Amino acid sequence: MKSILYNACRELIEDAKTDCADLVFKEVCLEILNRAKHILDDEEFKALVKYASERMQEKAVISVDAVR
Repeated sequence: MKSILYNACRELIEDAKTDCADLVFKEVCLEILNRAKHILDDEEFKALVKYASERMQEKAVISVDAVR
């Protein structure tokens, strides 16, 4: 079972992906991972790194309506 802290870190990454440009998102992810290293066990941290790297590879989808 995944811990509450692990799920909170995933939610932070997901929120950052939704609300940030790609470059800012990557910086935020690195900061989240840096802090998560100290609070998650090795298995959870490796899973979070994998999740973050998958999200980093995705391109941001920008709605044309949001730009107007």
